[in-house]
Amino acid sequence: MTGDRWEALFADLEGEFSAAAAADLRSEVADRTRREYAALRLVDRLRPALDHYVRLVLPAEILVAGRLSDMGSDWLLVAETNGSALVPLAHVRTVAGLGAVSAAPGSEGRVAAALDLRHALRRLARDRAEVVLTTVDRIVVSGTLDRIGADFVEIAEHRPGEPRRKGSVRQVLTVPIAAIGVVRAG
Repeated sequence: MTGDRWEALFADLEGEFSAAAAADLRSEVADRTRREYAALRLVDRLRPALDHYVRLVLPAEILVAGRLSDMGSDWLLVAETNGSALVPLAHVRTVAGLGAVSAAPGSEGRVAAALDLRHALRRLARDRAEVVLTTVDRIVVSGTLDRIGADFVEIAEHRPGEPRRKGSVRQVLTVPIAAIGVVRAG
């Protein structure tokens, strides 16, 4: 074999090796990407969308749209045109408005991870905020959250705009937390 033929042979072998190495790398990157994506939770997709417009669809075609202003481990707070909507994450059917970026799983920190829906509901109860609670099957109750239990809320039903006073309360309803679709506050 002449020198030119040896050089051509080694050039071919080097080219084949480089192509095989590049294919292995592409395969490994694709596999790692799939594994990393498989570890993402919905909260990891939502966290980068804080302060951005989102549109949520809940059961019974309940729509919530506005700026994602806060979130916890299992709830979202959306600033709508006329107030805020507290949405249990478990009832979100679709989300529009998410970008391509995701947060790393577990990057929310221990405190944020511990702030569940009951904490957010207790804040509304403590503030004596007037709310409109809509269940996942579209039962609507206006009033003030009185107490938040482990798996239920009690809401004193009264007319919108009226303060919660003993004489203005029509009834106190107990609603399982699992039935809450959205809680809106003005």
